[in-house]
Amino acid sequence: MPESATPRDARDKLALLLSLIPYLLDHSSVPVAEVAAAFEVGSKQIRDAVMLIAVSGLPGESHAYLPGDLFDIDWDELETQDRISLTHTVAIDDTPRLSAREAAALIAGLQYLSSLPEHADRDAMASLMAKLERGTASGAAQVAVAPAALRNTVALIQDAVTRRTQLDFDYVNARGETERRTVDPLRIESVNDDWYVRGWCHLREAVRTFRLDRIDHLASTGEPISEHAASVVLPERLFQGADDDLTVSVDVQAGTLPLIADFIPDDAERIAEGDVVHTKVRVAHYHGLKRMVARFAGQVTVTAPQEARDAVAEWASAGAARYETEG
Repeated sequence: MPESATPRDARDKLALLLSLIPYLLDHSSVPVAEVAAAFEVGSKQIRDAVMLIAVSGLPGESHAYLPGDLFDIDWDELETQDRISLTHTVAIDDTPRLSAREAAALIAGLQYLSSLPEHADRDAMASLMAKLERGTASGAAQVAVAPAALRNTVALIQDAVTRRTQLDFDYVNARGETERRTVDPLRIESVNDDWYVRGWCHLREAVRTFRLDRIDHLASTGEPISEHAASVVLPERLFQGADDDLTVSVDVQAGTLPLIADFIPDDAERIAEGDVVHTKVRVAHYHGLKRMVARFAGQVTVTAPQEARDAVAEWASAGAARYETEG
């Protein structure tokens, strides 16, 4: 490599410096000519880079560069033998440590991602989670995001969606009734902590949404999905209104409004009054309304009709009474 060869611009010079230090760390003592050949630059450029490395480092507690705060090399070896040998490094060996709380937060996020059907490379995520646990200062807090049984259900449904085959399962509806359903699965998705599968229900002869935690005795039939399912275009919104839905007036905390947006009709007014928004929601039955109010306790208040208010009040009173009785 001729001595006149130089990096083309500042980016090349920076890349050379960033790559040179790890290279020198891997070679205890290496000739300048060998380094120049490895990086395809002239020997002069390597010597200049070494000079720059020797004035690089981190300021100490005094905020001044004192001995030990800079990289250092064996100058005698460089001058007499034209060889480079690092004798002192700064910060390179300081492995960043995560607190147990920081690692737990990252692991929880990875666990959630690994449970999603579209993320198939779960082995890579498991490896990363293991590294996070080992890399914490005091060990990561143990967290779990999704039940193992639900993961098996998700995997089976996702396989059926991919292969476009039918599923059979027992389903417990909101009224507590169990029915055997044959469904052509079209999409599986999650909303907050709940998982749903949407598909063509042969019993109802229409597209229906099923909660996975209400599914039992799930089995793949291996039969291809029907023509009805093949021609269905699913809407983006998970929850779709029906003609026989019940409309209920509610007061919702502004921060909670996005969480129930799928239940709010497109033509419903949203009247803000301070931190509260007056609007309407559509539910298939009052049992679903009870679940919504319970899930967002203190955030959603039913205001009308009176029948809906009574249903929620009676349900809440019955629950409170059970605590008193058992107490």
